[in-house]
Amino acid sequence: MRVLVTRPRPAAAATALKLEAMGHEAILLPLMQAEHLVAAVGTALKQSHGAIALTSAEATRVLEALDHALKPHLATPLFCVGEATGRAAADLGFTDIHVGPGTGEGLAEPIAAAFPLGPPEPLLYLAGSPRSDGLERALRQRGIDHRTVECYRMTPVDHRSDELSGLLRAGQVDAVLLYSRESARQFTTLLSRSRLSAAALSRRYLCLSASIAEVLPPDAATEIAALPDEEHLLRRL
Repeated sequence: MRVLVTRPRPAAAATALKLEAMGHEAILLPLMQAEHLVAAVGTALKQSHGAIALTSAEATRVLEALDHALKPHLATPLFCVGEATGRAAADLGFTDIHVGPGTGEGLAEPIAAAFPLGPPEPLLYLAGSPRSDGLERALRQRGIDHRTVECYRMTPVDHRSDELSGLLRAGQVDAVLLYSRESARQFTTLLSRSRLSAAALSRRYLCLSASIAEVLPPDAATEIAALPDEEHLLRRL
């Protein structure tokens, strides 16, 4: 199958390798790119914190850029939104990793379980922008003291209006992979600029969550991953 991958680089390249191993043809069309705010993270880590929370593997790439400055924090309890983020954190050398069920809101549960009385110092949430407020809202509901620091910003990639039409000339795309609401919004905008319908481009739109599917055009035939991670998304193929 011809599968369009819309996630940012370098994650898109890793997805392409998985697809090729499955026998599919990967077409890369990153819709967003990350701007890393390494200095902000370095400053935040110097302030008192009892644990760290991450809701994206992109945050681990920012931490990696700290190099030796990260070493004093590798034993700090680290709460990750899913297995992929947890593995990336382990590769950095973190030793006390707690993996949540795959959503920001769900990540509040293992945090609350680990600190019934709250962490000894505020939880440091290294977040992206834009983002859902699920984790922050769940932490407030549980009275868990936390500080949110943006460690990266996602900005749109500027694609030519005829780029999708060019892909279509080689044949209809069998499936489009969508990983975030913002990417889905950008994809919808690109379809409009290209004067293409979602149905004309592809027969299937595989989404990491229902909230992503909500922002696609009505004629997009959406399918939702059983769990919000890439493993379950690729199973839809």
